[in-house]
Amino acid sequence: MSHKQPSRRKFITNLSLATGGLWGLESFKFPVSSTEAEKGAQRLSLKQLKRWEAMQYGMFIHFGMSTFTGDELDNGQSDARRYAPVNPDPDQWMAVAKEAGMKYAVLTTKHVAGHCLWPSKHTDYTVAHSGNTKDVVGTFVNACRKYGIKPGFYYCSWDNHHTFGSKTPSVVKWNNLMNSFPKDPKMELPYTSSVYQSFQTAQIEELLTQYGDIAEIWVDIPGVLGRGYRTFLYQHISKLQPDCVIMMNSGISTGENYNVAYAWPSDIIAIERNLPQDGGHKKWRAIEGKNYYMPGEVCDPIGKNWFFVEGDHPRPEEELKNQYLSVTQRGANLLLNVPPDKNGVIPDMHVKALLNLKKNAGIK
Repeated sequence: MSHKQPSRRKFITNLSLATGGLWGLESFKFPVSSTEAEKGAQRLSLKQLKRWEAMQYGMFIHFGMSTFTGDELDNGQSDARRYAPVNPDPDQWMAVAKEAGMKYAVLTTKHVAGHCLWPSKHTDYTVAHSGNTKDVVGTFVNACRKYGIKPGFYYCSWDNHHTFGSKTPSVVKWNNLMNSFPKDPKMELPYTSSVYQSFQTAQIEELLTQYGDIAEIWVDIPGVLGRGYRTFLYQHISKLQPDCVIMMNSGISTGENYNVAYAWPSDIIAIERNLPQDGGHKKWRAIEGKNYYMPGEVCDPIGKNWFFVEGDHPRPEEELKNQYLSVTQRGANLLLNVPPDKNGVIPDMHVKALLNLKKNAGIK
């Protein structure tokens, strides 16, 4: 029997619910000391985290192999040469971000396809062997610094090209999982092998040692990594870039509940394709007996899709305005995804939408 591959949104929702069903969501309520109550047990200081919060508005940039295959959950089997933008232009991206009032930007260095936007030494599946050989990561960071934008990197743990014995979400029969869980706790979930985890460590180390200071790193689909490796990776990143804000994407929700089994440890909480809860984002969280200050970050595409799709127009002006105002008034940052097209530039329709949003929402 064939099984239709779900959207990334449905996958994250179901895996997050699955792991939450096994180990429970978020908080274990224990008393905390007065020192923790004042400062929190988190790695970064309140001053550092509030400095990140003060940026408030950033640009998410989904660009890569999926831009050319048209499949967000690309199977990772396309020839590297299929990635062939005419002239990927991060300078244009950051000029637009600056004009739109954005203060930081996060680029998809490697997505589900496994294709890398920098010439990694650990695989040939990179821009170095593609239809356009520009080091997009390097030019992105340089453009960020030119325009005063803080650079950030996204890295996907779901990799359909470099499996190294892992069982990726693409080969799991999610219809069976959704029908069986939690009635059948023996149902196998996606996982990553130790060899893949070594590969991910090496690649993230490249990204965090070759391009200078990075403000934020986004690790997507952290549930497939397991708590042990995820903790190691978090600690390793913090040693390489002590001031970097680390996001283990906790997925599609309002951020009201936090799935420790799926995404901990993390410095901030993802609120994907949603608004924070009505009363405002809850920044203080009691997790395993300690109190942590964890700001929220809403991420959402400017249109419907993360990667550029022909005919995917920006959402209505009023909707974008209401989203920005709701997110910021509820105490979270907005990371608005604006995808470059196959030429490697942000299309005029998106530029216009961003400038209208700046005007309509009073963004400085």
